Amino acid sequence: MAKIEKTEEQWREEMDEETFHVTREKGTERAFTGKYWDTVEEGEYLCTACGEKLFESETKFDAGCGWPSFFKPASDDNIEEIADKSLGMIRTEVVCKNCDSHLGHVFPDGPPETGLRYCINSASLKFEKKD
Repeated sequence: MAKIEKTEEQWREEMDEETFHVTREKGTERAFTGKYWDTVEEGEYLCTACGEKLFESETKFDAGCGWPSFFKPASDDNIEEIADKSLGMIRTEVVCKNCDSHLGHVFPDGPPETGLRYCINSASLKFEKKD
């Protein structure tokens, strides 16, 4: 799939304010307020901006942090991890490789399967329930 290239104005026209803030301005929704933080249905989590498959419900777990958390992505080909030194911290940002949308961050405090916790904003995701 070819990388999606749009201007910030084009993204702004396609998204509501919160989605634009999270995905294009690297914002963070408040904990326990996103639509998927406690979703338990089976299905796939796609990039809200471009539809790329990012995570699967089988890898979602309750980290108690108030954001959807996953122990691994659906494919390493669909996400990119970038050093984030903003806000006086050193973290690893997670973005969609297809459209550069900010998704959240990955931390080394996940379950034993991988030891990772992909802490993802609901505003950056679109859930497709399994039939």
